[in-house]
Amino acid sequence: MTHVKICGCMRVGDAIVAAEAGADFIGLMFAESRRRVTLEEAAQIVAALGEPLRDVEQGPPVPRHAASTTRPDADDLARWFTDGAAALDRLLARKRPLVVGVFEDQPIELVDEIADEIGLDLVQLSGDEPWSDCLLANRQAIKVVRPERGGTAGDVLAGIEPAAIAVMLDASSGRGTPADLGIARAMAAELPLWLAGGLAPENVGDAITDVRPWCVDVSSGVETAGAKDAAKIRAFVAAAKGVRV
Repeated sequence: MTHVKICGCMRVGDAIVAAEAGADFIGLMFAESRRRVTLEEAAQIVAALGEPLRDVEQGPPVPRHAASTTRPDADDLARWFTDGAAALDRLLARKRPLVVGVFEDQPIELVDEIADEIGLDLVQLSGDEPWSDCLLANRQAIKVVRPERGGTAGDVLAGIEPAAIAVMLDASSGRGTPADLGIARAMAAELPLWLAGGLAPENVGDAITDVRPWCVDVSSGVETAGAKDAAKIRAFVAAAKGVRV
Protein backbone atom coordinates (compact mmCIF):
# COMPACT_ATOMS: atom_id res chain seq x y z
CA MET A 1 0.00 0.00 0.00
CA THR A 2 1.30 3.45 -0.91
CA HIS A 3 2.30 5.72 1.95
CA VAL A 4 0.91 9.25 2.27
CA LYS A 5 2.43 12.52 3.48
CA ILE A 6 0.20 15.52 4.14
CA CYS A 7 2.55 18.48 3.98
CA GLY A 8 2.24 22.11 5.01
CA CYS A 9 -0.01 21.58 8.03
CA MET A 10 -0.30 24.86 9.91
CA ARG A 11 -2.84 24.04 12.59
CA VAL A 12 -3.24 21.29 15.13
CA GLY A 13 -6.65 20.48 13.68
CA ASP A 14 -5.19 19.91 10.21
CA ALA A 15 -2.63 17.45 11.55
CA ILE A 16 -5.19 15.58 13.64
CA VAL A 17 -7.51 15.21 10.64
CA ALA A 18 -4.61 13.86 8.56
CA ALA A 19 -3.56 11.45 11.30
CA GLU A 20 -7.09 10.16 11.84
CA ALA A 21 -7.52 9.74 8.07
CA GLY A 22 -4.51 7.42 8.01
CA ALA A 23 -1.64 9.63 6.82
CA ASP A 24 1.81 8.15 7.45
CA PHE A 25 3.72 11.44 7.53
CA ILE A 26 2.83 15.02 8.50
CA GLY A 27 4.96 17.80 7.04
CA LEU A 28 5.70 21.06 8.86
CA MET A 29 7.25 23.90 6.86
CA PHE A 30 10.29 25.69 8.27
CA ALA A 31 11.46 26.91 4.86
CA GLU A 32 10.26 30.20 3.40
CA SER A 33 6.62 29.59 2.54
CA ARG A 34 3.15 30.93 3.24
CA ARG A 35 2.73 27.66 5.14
CA ARG A 36 5.72 28.26 7.38
CA VAL A 37 4.99 27.59 11.05
CA THR A 38 6.53 29.20 14.10
CA LEU A 39 8.42 27.06 16.58
CA GLU A 40 5.54 27.42 19.01
CA GLU A 41 2.97 26.32 16.41
CA ALA A 42 5.14 23.39 15.39
CA ALA A 43 5.61 22.30 19.01
CA GLN A 44 1.83 22.31 19.53
CA ILE A 45 1.30 20.13 16.45
CA VAL A 46 4.05 17.69 17.48
CA ALA A 47 2.57 17.42 20.98
CA ALA A 48 -0.89 16.75 19.57
CA LEU A 49 0.41 13.84 17.50
CA GLY A 50 1.93 12.01 20.44
CA GLU A 51 5.40 11.56 21.81
CA PRO A 52 8.26 12.31 19.42
CA LEU A 53 9.92 9.20 18.08
CA ARG A 54 12.99 9.92 20.21
CA ASP A 55 10.83 9.45 23.34
CA VAL A 56 8.95 6.36 22.17
CA GLU A 57 10.03 3.12 23.82
CA GLN A 58 12.18 1.41 21.26
CA GLY A 59 14.05 -1.79 20.73
CA PRO A 60 17.37 -1.82 18.91
CA PRO A 61 17.72 1.43 16.94
CA VAL A 62 17.12 1.54 13.21
CA PRO A 63 20.64 1.63 11.76
CA ARG A 64 21.63 4.92 10.18
CA HIS A 65 22.90 4.71 6.67
CA ALA A 66 26.60 5.35 6.37
CA ALA A 67 28.29 7.11 3.48
CA SER A 68 29.50 4.96 0.64
CA THR A 69 33.17 5.25 -0.26
CA THR A 70 32.59 4.54 -3.93
CA ARG A 71 30.05 5.64 -6.48
CA PRO A 72 27.30 2.98 -6.34
CA ASP A 73 25.97 1.25 -9.40
CA ALA A 74 22.23 1.07 -10.04
CA ASP A 75 21.81 -2.11 -8.01
CA ASP A 76 23.65 -0.66 -5.04
CA LEU A 77 21.56 2.53 -5.17
CA ALA A 78 18.33 0.56 -5.38
CA ARG A 79 19.41 -1.61 -2.44
CA TRP A 80 20.31 1.49 -0.42
CA PHE A 81 16.91 3.12 -0.78
CA THR A 82 15.05 -0.18 -0.45
CA ASP A 83 16.78 -0.61 2.91
CA GLY A 84 15.79 2.98 3.73
CA ALA A 85 12.14 2.27 2.94
CA ALA A 86 12.23 -0.79 5.18
CA ALA A 87 13.75 1.31 7.96
CA LEU A 88 10.94 3.85 7.60
CA ASP A 89 8.36 1.08 7.84
CA ARG A 90 9.98 -0.04 11.09
CA LEU A 91 9.79 3.50 12.41
CA LEU A 92 6.13 3.74 11.38
CA ALA A 93 5.46 0.57 13.34
CA ARG A 94 6.58 2.48 16.43
CA LYS A 95 4.80 5.73 15.70
CA ARG A 96 2.32 6.84 13.05
CA PRO A 97 2.24 9.46 11.66
CA LEU A 98 5.85 10.57 11.72
CA VAL A 99 6.43 14.33 11.76
CA VAL A 100 8.73 15.66 9.03
CA GLY A 101 10.32 19.10 9.24
CA VAL A 102 10.72 20.63 5.77
CA PHE A 103 13.75 22.84 5.19
CA GLU A 104 15.32 24.46 2.15
CA ASP A 105 18.93 25.66 1.87
CA GLN A 106 19.18 26.32 5.60
CA PRO A 107 22.34 25.63 7.62
CA ILE A 108 22.35 22.05 8.84
CA GLU A 109 23.16 23.33 12.32
CA LEU A 110 19.85 25.23 12.30
CA VAL A 111 18.01 22.18 10.99
CA ASP A 112 19.40 20.11 13.86
CA GLU A 113 18.61 22.80 16.42
CA ILE A 114 14.97 23.03 15.33
CA ALA A 115 14.62 19.25 15.10
CA ASP A 116 15.85 18.88 18.67
CA GLU A 117 13.79 21.74 20.07
CA ILE A 118 10.52 20.69 18.43
CA GLY A 119 10.98 16.93 18.55
CA LEU A 120 10.80 16.26 14.81
CA ASP A 121 10.96 12.64 13.73
CA LEU A 122 12.51 13.21 10.29
CA VAL A 123 13.78 16.11 8.20
CA GLN A 124 13.29 16.89 4.53
CA LEU A 125 15.93 18.86 2.64
CA SER A 126 14.14 20.50 -0.27
CA GLY A 127 16.72 22.87 -1.74
CA ASP A 128 20.16 22.61 -3.29
CA GLU A 129 21.80 21.23 -0.16
CA PRO A 130 24.69 18.85 -0.78
CA TRP A 131 23.91 15.20 -0.20
CA SER A 132 26.46 15.25 2.61
CA ASP A 133 24.04 17.36 4.66
CA CYS A 134 21.80 14.29 4.91
CA LEU A 135 24.58 12.52 6.76
CA LEU A 136 25.29 15.52 8.99
CA ALA A 137 21.66 15.87 10.09
CA ASN A 138 20.81 14.34 13.45
CA ARG A 139 17.60 12.90 12.00
CA GLN A 140 17.08 10.61 9.05
CA ALA A 141 16.67 12.85 5.98
CA ILE A 142 14.48 12.80 2.89
CA LYS A 143 16.18 14.55 -0.04
CA VAL A 144 14.20 16.31 -2.76
CA VAL A 145 15.43 16.10 -6.36
CA ARG A 146 14.20 18.02 -9.40
CA PRO A 147 14.82 17.30 -13.07
CA GLU A 148 16.57 19.98 -15.07
CA ARG A 149 14.65 21.39 -18.02
CA GLY A 150 14.88 18.77 -20.73
CA GLY A 151 16.45 16.28 -18.32
CA THR A 152 15.69 12.59 -18.16
CA ALA A 153 15.14 10.11 -15.37
CA GLY A 154 18.65 8.84 -16.01
CA ASP A 155 20.02 12.33 -15.44
CA VAL A 156 18.20 12.60 -12.10
CA LEU A 157 19.23 9.14 -10.98
CA ALA A 158 22.85 9.87 -11.87
CA GLY A 159 22.87 12.74 -9.39
CA ILE A 160 21.49 10.75 -6.46
CA GLU A 161 23.93 9.74 -3.75
CA PRO A 162 23.58 7.11 -1.02
CA ALA A 163 23.13 9.50 1.88
CA ALA A 164 19.41 10.16 2.51
CA ILE A 165 16.93 7.58 3.75
CA ALA A 166 14.56 8.45 0.90
CA VAL A 167 14.33 10.44 -2.34
CA MET A 168 11.40 12.67 -3.30
CA LEU A 169 10.79 13.86 -6.87
CA ASP A 170 9.18 17.30 -6.62
CA ALA A 171 9.41 20.06 -9.19
CA SER A 172 6.58 22.05 -7.64
CA SER A 173 8.12 23.57 -4.47
CA GLY A 174 4.65 23.59 -2.95
CA ARG A 175 3.02 25.36 -5.92
CA GLY A 176 1.14 22.31 -7.14
CA THR A 177 3.06 22.06 -10.42
CA PRO A 178 2.44 18.58 -11.88
CA ALA A 179 5.33 16.15 -11.89
CA ASP A 180 6.66 14.64 -15.10
CA LEU A 181 5.08 11.22 -14.68
CA GLY A 182 7.31 9.72 -17.33
CA ILE A 183 10.41 10.62 -15.31
CA ALA A 184 8.67 9.57 -12.09
CA ARG A 185 7.67 6.21 -13.57
CA ALA A 186 11.22 5.46 -14.70
CA MET A 187 12.68 6.48 -11.35
CA ALA A 188 10.13 4.46 -9.36
CA ALA A 189 11.11 1.40 -11.38
CA GLU A 190 14.64 1.79 -9.99
CA LEU A 191 14.11 2.73 -6.34
CA PRO A 192 11.37 3.47 -3.75
CA LEU A 193 10.28 6.96 -4.82
CA TRP A 194 8.37 9.69 -3.02
CA LEU A 195 6.23 11.60 -5.53
CA ALA A 196 5.02 15.19 -5.10
CA GLY A 197 3.61 17.89 -7.35
CA GLY A 198 0.14 18.48 -8.72
CA LEU A 199 -1.50 15.67 -6.78
CA ALA A 200 -5.09 15.92 -5.52
CA PRO A 201 -7.85 13.53 -4.46
CA GLU A 202 -9.08 13.37 -8.07
CA ASN A 203 -5.81 12.24 -9.65
CA VAL A 204 -3.71 10.57 -6.98
CA GLY A 205 -5.15 7.12 -7.70
CA ASP A 206 -4.23 7.32 -11.37
CA ALA A 207 -0.76 8.65 -10.50
CA ILE A 208 -0.15 5.73 -8.14
CA THR A 209 -1.36 3.20 -10.70
CA ASP A 210 0.90 4.76 -13.35
CA VAL A 211 4.05 5.51 -11.32
CA ARG A 212 3.87 3.11 -8.35
CA PRO A 213 5.64 5.40 -5.90
CA TRP A 214 6.47 4.36 -2.34
CA CYS A 215 4.89 7.54 -0.97
CA VAL A 216 2.78 10.40 -2.33
CA ASP A 217 3.10 13.91 -0.92
CA VAL A 218 0.44 16.62 -1.13
CA SER A 219 -0.01 20.16 0.12
CA SER A 220 -1.94 22.56 -2.14
CA GLY A 221 -4.02 19.68 -3.52
CA VAL A 222 -5.84 19.33 -0.19
CA GLU A 223 -6.45 23.04 0.34
CA THR A 224 -9.35 25.38 -0.30
CA ALA A 225 -8.68 29.12 -0.43
CA GLY A 226 -5.17 28.56 0.90
CA ALA A 227 -6.18 26.53 3.97
CA LYS A 228 -6.16 22.81 4.56
CA ASP A 229 -9.57 21.28 3.78
CA ALA A 230 -10.51 18.36 6.05
CA ALA A 231 -12.76 16.75 3.45
CA LYS A 232 -10.01 16.90 0.82
CA ILE A 233 -7.45 15.46 3.22
CA ARG A 234 -9.72 12.51 3.97
CA ALA A 235 -10.51 12.02 0.29
CA PHE A 236 -6.83 12.12 -0.69
CA VAL A 237 -5.76 9.56 1.88
CA ALA A 238 -8.68 7.29 1.02
CA ALA A 239 -7.94 7.51 -2.71
CA ALA A 240 -4.23 6.82 -2.22
CA LYS A 241 -4.72 3.96 0.20
CA GLY A 242 -7.43 2.46 -1.97
CA VAL A 243 -5.06 1.63 -4.83
CA ARG A 244 -3.49 -1.83 -4.84
CA VAL A 245 -0.19 -1.95 -6.69
